[in-house]
Amino acid sequence: MRTRKNLTSIALVISLLLVFSGTLFAATDTKSIVMKAKIEKMAKLIVDTNTIVFPSIDPDEARQVPALQNDIKVIVKARTGSTSPVNLNVIADGDLTSGIETIPVQNVMWQASGQGFSDGTLSKSTVQTAGSWKGSGVREGVFRYYLNNSWNYQKGEYQVTVTYTLTTP
Repeated sequence: MRTRKNLTSIALVISLLLVFSGTLFAATDTKSIVMKAKIEKMAKLIVDTNTIVFPSIDPDEARQVPALQNDIKVIVKARTGSTSPVNLNVIADGDLTSGIETIPVQNVMWQASGQGFSDGTLSKSTVQTAGSWKGSGVREGVFRYYLNNSWNYQKGEYQVTVTYTLTTP
């Protein structure tokens, strides 16, 4: 009986060895790889119009003339360091002109909505801040432009180029 029990135990051990011998004596090899991603600074500015028109309105009826294209959507996209500044600036290249006639550009102002966007008045000599943030991200805002109205303006079709610049160091 004891021999039979021993034979059964030996048979069981041999069976297990045969079943697991493939994994017990298998050859293995592993390799590790290093993954790298190079993320560079990037800035992108999207403004949903490239022309703003102020209609002619009686100065007695409106002290400020809203632009026809108001509620101009602005999207600022920046990829930079977590505490690096992101700035949106604006400057006019001169006054509004129509032939020899001018309207001082500081008669144009804007109101801004959206986190980090700021109200301001156009200038031809000093860069104005239109928005500021810290770190990477996508920011969306809206600008509404207004022209101070006056009986002293001469008739004409006035224009000026305004440049927005998005920067991140």
